[in-house]
Amino acid sequence: MKLKSILVSKILFNTRGIFRILVWILVLGIGIILQTEGVEGRLYIDITSPSMRRISVAIPDFKYLGKKNEHPDLGRELSEIMSNDLDLSGYFKPLDKGSFIERPEAGITRDSIHFKDWSVIGAELLIKGGYECIGQQLKVVIRLFDVFSGKQLYGKRALGIVDESRYLIHRLGNEIIRTLTGDPGPFLTKLAFVGTSTGHKEIYLSDYDGHNLKQITSYNTITLSPRWSPLGERLMYTSFRNSGTVLFMHDVLRESVTKISDRKGLNIAAAWRPNGKELALTLTISGNPDIYLIDTTGKILKRLTKNWGIDVSPTFSPDGKKMAFVSNRSGSPQIYILDLVSSQVERLTFQGNYNTSPAWSKLDRIAFAGSFDHHFDVYTISPDGKDLRRVTQGQSNNENPCWSPDGRYIAFSSNRAGGNYHIFIANANGENQRKVTFSKGEQLSPSWAQYSK
Repeated sequence: MKLKSILVSKILFNTRGIFRILVWILVLGIGIILQTEGVEGRLYIDITSPSMRRISVAIPDFKYLGKKNEHPDLGRELSEIMSNDLDLSGYFKPLDKGSFIERPEAGITRDSIHFKDWSVIGAELLIKGGYECIGQQLKVVIRLFDVFSGKQLYGKRALGIVDESRYLIHRLGNEIIRTLTGDPGPFLTKLAFVGTSTGHKEIYLSDYDGHNLKQITSYNTITLSPRWSPLGERLMYTSFRNSGTVLFMHDVLRESVTKISDRKGLNIAAAWRPNGKELALTLTISGNPDIYLIDTTGKILKRLTKNWGIDVSPTFSPDGKKMAFVSNRSGSPQIYILDLVSSQVERLTFQGNYNTSPAWSKLDRIAFAGSFDHHFDVYTISPDGKDLRRVTQGQSNNENPCWSPDGRYIAFSSNRAGGNYHIFIANANGENQRKVTFSKGEQLSPSWAQYSK
């Protein structure tokens, strides 16, 4: 990870004799509607460490700062959104509010905080927030403190509207993560997935944490394989029609749908090339399921595979020069890599008798679902076939992995909770696995993208 500026701090020793190592970082960049307050330093968290300890953080209810207390429940809600964000990030351990002993009259500024009230319950960081409502207008102030030193690490004032308070807190949470790690958090990202709550397989959208759920298809049939475009403004999916399948492109911003490919037979599992102008998908126009390159109008640009086996589930490398896919050409479904420049194909996976659903991350790592012991689990592997890692284990079936836009998190579907499949997210190393969808029926085949608004 490249840091813009790093100053390694001295080892600090508190009154209890506990050594703490702090690394201070200066991070450039200010949000358009976020006004930065003065801060005394910023704490650096090494998110690349394989054994990173989660930091204890206290987040009390936000205080109302105006004269007339409109939306009195919002203080608790804003705190809970921030707490859930930091918990899902995998870097923090939010403390139970039942353990808080701070007096009600305490404020949100440093000189009004008794930091011993927080250190005694084990808090290392403290987030203090305040808000004011004028009609639908929402003003939020948020401050992050190091409990042991009493220093303010971050402070922002933000303006939004009450109905979009989740979005506003997600933005502030992202800024906190950036302050502490040098990289923004995943809180302004979104998921697309297949849901069955209507009795049919339809496409749904939600925030990364499962909130703001929205059904976007109503075909009353089987609709599969949602795939976000690189910028998150368009979505491809396949719907079964009559005896075949049709590939559609859904423009989320314009709320329009365009038919891209309805060739006879299969038009399935489209994957975007990183340039956002081309896609790979499986067609059966020559009789056998092979992968073709098309543009966003559906025009075939090139045939990419030609083999007696079934070739499906393409995914592109970050530079767009290679493509991973699934083929049974060796007798069982395995993952292969096609060099789009030389046209050479190499087999990637050799362990297990069924490996499928590859997804290539921005950080140049491939996730896939593999059956090694009669259950499917999520694995990751380097594109050169080395460093195979198991992400899930011993929790029923875990399938259809996809990466967050920054490549630091994995989403997948799992039937570990009651038999039905739901969407879970986890850090890339498999830590902090959390369920994020709770609707009736099943939620399958996630795709993860940046937020476009």
